Amino acid sequence: MQIVLLTGFEPFDQDRVNPSWEAVRQLDGVRLESDVQIVARLLPCAFATAGACLTGLIDELHPAMVIATGLGPGRSDISVERVAININDARIPDNLGEQPIDTAVVAGGPAAYFTTLPIKAMVKAVRDAGVAASVSQTAGTFVCNQVFYLLQHALAGSGVRSGFIHVPFLPEQVADSQRPSMALDTLVVGLQSAVLAAWQTPVDVEEAGGQVS
Repeated sequence: MQIVLLTGFEPFDQDRVNPSWEAVRQLDGVRLESDVQIVARLLPCAFATAGACLTGLIDELHPAMVIATGLGPGRSDISVERVAININDARIPDNLGEQPIDTAVVAGGPAAYFTTLPIKAMVKAVRDAGVAASVSQTAGTFVCNQVFYLLQHALAGSGVRSGFIHVPFLPEQVADSQRPSMALDTLVVGLQSAVLAAWQTPVDVEEAGGQVS
């Protein structure tokens, strides 16, 4: 059985839930093909431990593909990330109270890593499923970006494709504000469509996904 490792984060910044994990956990055990199964795992939202947890899962499970997911506050759609940068610059403390500012994710590492996922095909598949999606040009500078960078660093040259997806808040998290959100059932449909497209698309489609500014 080949494994697609799909991760989500624990809640942070006083939230009681993290939609990335709430959606990902529903896909645990789902088969993309007869011999390909999603395995969902939870990551801590902490600079000191998230990367080690992820690489430990890779060593344990030997996945054929890895996709990490996280909450993107303010995002209105499923955002498939293009690039991770080698910088930690935390606006708020993580769940261990740490707040690194202008530090390298990997000292001496490349300035950035691009995803190795077919991001345009993934966005198209999510939209075809009736769910809003886009290519994102920044994964931020918090733990999501750190995990994304460490993931690409760990798997560079391995042939195992990997990347990161940001998801919006759940409606119940923004009931008293105007911030965008997405229903959990919709998130699950969108993520499953994205993962299936990632698995089944060896060469990305050529389709506009950039931004003017």
